[in-house]
Amino acid sequence: MRKVNWKRTIIGLLDIVLALYLILAVTSFNKPNETQQVCTKVDINIADSNNAGFLSANEIKNILENHKIYPLNKPMKFVDPRKIEEVLKVGPFVKTAECYKTKSGHVNISITQRMPVVRIKSVTGEDYYLDEKGGILPNSNYTSDLIITTGYVSRSFAQNSIALLSNAINQNDFWKNQIEQINVLPDLGIELVPRVGDHIIFIGYLPQNKSLAERQKRINEFLQKKMTRLEKFYKYGLSQVGWNKYSYINLEFDNQIICKRRN
Repeated sequence: MRKVNWKRTIIGLLDIVLALYLILAVTSFNKPNETQQVCTKVDINIADSNNAGFLSANEIKNILENHKIYPLNKPMKFVDPRKIEEVLKVGPFVKTAECYKTKSGHVNISITQRMPVVRIKSVTGEDYYLDEKGGILPNSNYTSDLIITTGYVSRSFAQNSIALLSNAINQNDFWKNQIEQINVLPDLGIELVPRVGDHIIFIGYLPQNKSLAERQKRINEFLQKKMTRLEKFYKYGLSQVGWNKYSYINLEFDNQIICKRRN
């Protein structure tokens, strides 16, 4: 029978106890004392707040005040970062929300927001925004200079096609600044209304692939082909005869551009 070395065993146990004590002591030392501490400052950081966003720091403050969880001047022990995150994530314009407390009595809140890419105003009276993934954002007091889509546009067509077309337009700085309106005809044909030039551009019918990734790829290629032809027409045609000579420019067919003269 093997004899137990009690001295070595006791020393080992003492080492373990000492290690646990040091860990608890360091943790306790580094953890802010929230018993008496109050929140003296709330830092709210909103990504893209200066770039066509819906949210402001004041709106975030109002949301938290309405839920009675705005942390300023409250004891830090009653400030629940997870609760603040949960309340903010419910908002339709919030993509992500992160909240944490500091030793100095500050509460930091970081927000990323869902960014609108197009406004939808259909013939049925619906008025809302779409983000870059086709998610619906409710109408608000948002006033940024976005593309507006009008006409016979259902929610399904808006989310599955118009959002992708808007993404494609926004990827090109020239067309992003040139196109101010998309109009959907009853047969789902697409018209574009430019900012420069008193004419309407008909580009045809958007690809309708089942796969989202494939549909975005095909719509990008579709728009690139149409816009490259239109840009050449602008450069070598309208620049010679005048920007207001034609009222309607039809780009539906690949081998020709059909123009309707203004009366």
